[in-house]
Amino acid sequence: MSQNGKLKAGIIGMGKMGRIRLKETEAHEAFEIVALTDVNSDVAREFPQYKFCEDWKQVLDQDLDVVFVCTYNQFIPEITCEALGRGLHVFSEKPPGRTVQDIEQMRTAEEKAGDRVLKFGFNHRFHYAVMEAKAMIESGKYGKILWARGTYGKAGGNSFANNWRSNPEHAGGGILLDQGIHMLDLLLYFMGGFSEAKSFVENAYWKDVPMEDNAFALLKSDEGQVAMVHSSATQWRHKFNLDLYLEDGYVCLNGILSSTRSYGDESITFARKQFEGEATAFGKPREETIYFDRDDSWKLELQDFYDCIVGKKERPTGSSEDAYKVMRLVYDIYDAVGK
Repeated sequence: MSQNGKLKAGIIGMGKMGRIRLKETEAHEAFEIVALTDVNSDVAREFPQYKFCEDWKQVLDQDLDVVFVCTYNQFIPEITCEALGRGLHVFSEKPPGRTVQDIEQMRTAEEKAGDRVLKFGFNHRFHYAVMEAKAMIESGKYGKILWARGTYGKAGGNSFANNWRSNPEHAGGGILLDQGIHMLDLLLYFMGGFSEAKSFVENAYWKDVPMEDNAFALLKSDEGQVAMVHSSATQWRHKFNLDLYLEDGYVCLNGILSSTRSYGDESITFARKQFEGEATAFGKPREETIYFDRDDSWKLELQDFYDCIVGKKERPTGSSEDAYKVMRLVYDIYDAVGK
């Protein structure tokens, strides 16, 4: 820690996510930024107030307590393992590398690092609609979840084919690993786990891109719960929707707040089921909808990380166990194609 008691932090990778992490750490009273780096050295001109290092190893050479890993997927395991080995707390972006073996490697390094905190950036769990839905379901007011349906799609855009996310060496997987992993993480968050998968993973539009632009999956738990998932880069209108249907009602999440607000207003709609004799409009129960107009997920994620570092919380939301489970599920879907 610095002399003023703040946690000294470095950020590796100053793209979109690195800038978000910088903004939040600057706003948090318990962190102090020490050093940054990026593969584009011109970025240094934008942040003259901070030490800019030539590469990620030079960042780790600084006197740090924590590091934020905001790089291409292929570099996450090496940097994370090295940082943990040096006794640093690590906050890494998702996905946790490119393969299940990557997250297993990081979990081994975490175990060797003792009490060092390893957290991955699954910020959707910190959206207010998601937290409200979680509280409703855990209250038991509608019984247990019977089935779920999740759609997460975006318009791939002109740069889709040439983006680093469409490069197997950098990314490892396509739209399912890049964006759909958030939906899978939420399904695990709400439903616990899945033991069976059926899937179609397609290049529906970008035929020359070596990774998928669409993934369709059916997942089944040991308890017989089924979840349907569609992750798409050809959803020409950005869309986020998660429907959770329970024994006595339903909870539906529509839209999710982002910097562009292109996924629409964030809301949660819920109702208790009503059969004949219970309502005059059978099949159309009385619903309530709550709208949320603020996205504090990045701030709440950082606070979660801090609380674990200082011992206020034992395990981070977005732990290596969470990351392993969702990575395993991604590859269960990939492996289920054609079965």
